[in-house]
Amino acid sequence: MPSYQLDLTRRPRRMRRTAALRSLANETTLEAGNLIQPLFVIEGEGASEPIKSMPGQFRLSIPKLIEECKALADLGIPAVALFPKLDSKVKSDDGREATNPDTLVLRAIRALKKEVPQIAVITDLALDPYTTHGHDGLWDTAAQDLANDPTVEVLAEMAVLAAEAGVDIVAPSDMMDGRVGAIREALDDNNHEKTAIMAYSAKFASAFYGPFRDALGSAASAGTHALDKRTYQLNPGNRREALTEVALDEEEGADILMVKPAGPYLDIIREVREETDLPLAAYQVSGEYAQIHAAAEKGWLDLEKCRDESLLAIRRAGADMILSYFAKEYALRLT
Repeated sequence: MPSYQLDLTRRPRRMRRTAALRSLANETTLEAGNLIQPLFVIEGEGASEPIKSMPGQFRLSIPKLIEECKALADLGIPAVALFPKLDSKVKSDDGREATNPDTLVLRAIRALKKEVPQIAVITDLALDPYTTHGHDGLWDTAAQDLANDPTVEVLAEMAVLAAEAGVDIVAPSDMMDGRVGAIREALDDNNHEKTAIMAYSAKFASAFYGPFRDALGSAASAGTHALDKRTYQLNPGNRREALTEVALDEEEGADILMVKPAGPYLDIIREVREETDLPLAAYQVSGEYAQIHAAAEKGWLDLEKCRDESLLAIRRAGADMILSYFAKEYALRLT
């Protein structure tokens, strides 16, 4: 026995003493069912292209995409989010390929709903995969900015096409004013009232998107992965503005709200969680994924422990679901 003992009423370390006690006192859990795997789709039959800036991630042809989604469903991951990487030959200033009824992502949706019906499919609504300038909407050359209302019209058309293909959730990521309400109205008017909307509500003009733009091909279109989107994405310093955007999307009929990126904006996730009862998503973006991998490759961080801690922090902040390139790896660990 020690010669000196503090006279303490509470000793919080008692509940940390063993693994069993720590389990009983655990406040936050993260299961495969909380995760969404983002996937990149390309043309081809057996194609699979590694993404250099995102170790372990690939651009997949539709047959490979089906194989991957079957594996994800077997691991208990309930949903995937699709992003098309298109050949530059089909891109244009007005992104007209986005409304082609047989465009790549719509063919991918149809194939997945036929071959892997148990997994929910989410598709992004934005024009950056389709435009030569790499922006998320229709570019107004005179104003040197995106044209809000004409872009919203195209997004609504994209949503209806995705719903007709069988998508479960459409996810407008463009940050145009009024797009959630317009998309909801277009879906309902076309008998797609069951199609849900996951709104990128608080999407910040972040420097963490670089690897994603490489994977999508919008960086190559624009000539830089540092494309300036500050006229439509949120100022990283603005908390109140983010809450305003979230409230507007909820009023306009969003079914799920999202904060993006996740890790640098845990405070925003927590505030949104306290403001709404809607399901809340957070997107652990490509730069968050890449920096953990890069540090681990240098031997500076433990990849698995940092991966798990980063995901748990997002969940603890209040996210019901997390879009993460680590989703499959984490689900594999659980098995």
